Amino acid sequence: MGSVGAVGAALDNAVAESLFATLQTELLDRGSRATRQALTTAIFSYGEGLYNRKRRHSARGYLSPEEYESAALNAKVTSEATESQMVAS
Repeated sequence: MGSVGAVGAALDNAVAESLFATLQTELLDRGSRATRQALTTAIFSYGEGLYNRKRRHSARGYLSPEEYESAALNAKVTSEATESQMVAS
């Protein structure tokens, strides 16, 4: 699959292109599906079951999405608790 970005905008589609390359390598090249519905189900299962929950990425400090969201939520809760303690003092 070729680039779908605009000329001179090298990084605008980097994440999407990385996803499609990984999807093709890890799912599509490993076998064919009998129907369009079977392919749709396989892509959805791959995306929601593996890629979105477990895949680490450098933009998130090599954390999985679940780990990143948990860390961000913990940081927010800690920050809010610190602010409320400062206001109460």
